[in-house]
Amino acid sequence: MSLLVKDFDYHLPLELIAQKPVRPRDHSRLLLLDKKMGKIQHRHFYDLAGYLKPGDVLVLNNSKVFPARLLGHKKETGGAVEIFLHRKIQGANWECLVGGRVKEGTVVEFKKDLRAMILKNNQDGTWAVKFNLSGARFLNIINQIGLVPLPPYIKRTKKQKSDKNNYQTVFADARQTGSVAAPTAGLHFTKQLLQKIKKKGIKIVYVTLHVGLGTFAPVKTEKITEHQMHQEFATISASAKKEILAAKKAGGRVIAVGTTSARTLESADFKKVGAESFWTNIFIYPGYKFKMVDALVTNFHLPKSTLLMLVSALAGKKAIDRAYHEAIKQKYRFFSYGDAMFIHD
Repeated sequence: MSLLVKDFDYHLPLELIAQKPVRPRDHSRLLLLDKKMGKIQHRHFYDLAGYLKPGDVLVLNNSKVFPARLLGHKKETGGAVEIFLHRKIQGANWECLVGGRVKEGTVVEFKKDLRAMILKNNQDGTWAVKFNLSGARFLNIINQIGLVPLPPYIKRTKKQKSDKNNYQTVFADARQTGSVAAPTAGLHFTKQLLQKIKKKGIKIVYVTLHVGLGTFAPVKTEKITEHQMHQEFATISASAKKEILAAKKAGGRVIAVGTTSARTLESADFKKVGAESFWTNIFIYPGYKFKMVDALVTNFHLPKSTLLMLVSALAGKKAIDRAYHEAIKQKYRFFSYGDAMFIHD
């Protein structure tokens, strides 16, 4: 019998959707879920180090978010157009979401003399768009005029400069710029907490997955198995592979921080020596057998989302249902700027 999307629905009071992060970052709440025993405990994120053991390896996604929302106007009529940079294709060509009435050949103008031409409708909700600039010049202007691509459930009446820092992990690597949404489980870490974790003898390694809109795309099919995930670009270094395999061999746990790190680890080929770069559209839902990930640090996810299905695959659906019910009862804060969960054994 096929799993149904409706089985992953739950009611969340709107007031529990976090509109801004806790300060300091590591003072968010942390729900501990033992996936073998089913035990639930309530702590704070700064307590995480106490639940990690020497020999464990913590895997973080170091992709950096760029300000992917561009507000412009049509050259011919002056009509407002919003272009959301989704995925770079090649050079000045991008796959984008477009808000506003456009057609093939429409020219959109932005500040700083940036222009874009709408090339074609891809018929999957995205458009092929070509800009008049590329490379470092393009990214420099984007960083000046672009808006932080906050999820729609975070309401803003006006631009807040603080979001540019808040919606970025402290370990994001500028050389790995490419995400249109933050790997939000990583937002809870401070540099001090990472240092404390290292001092305990826990290895910290980095992978890269450029978070695309596919991660958050709603599942529109009735049956889970009929949903198609978008592709996202991932990279894992040879040294990261080596550390992870060594931890596995020694009996340590591989702890993914966020569903993006988990999907990278489950997609990589650990039988191959050396670095890997690849596109992944892996879709993890109950019934999936994890190969590399033993534990997961994660946020609380939207109803009916592929992310909720992934955590249900790791911990078991009944355990996740119970944990979410408890989190709502205890008034945890949900989604991108919300609190966290550590699924462990």
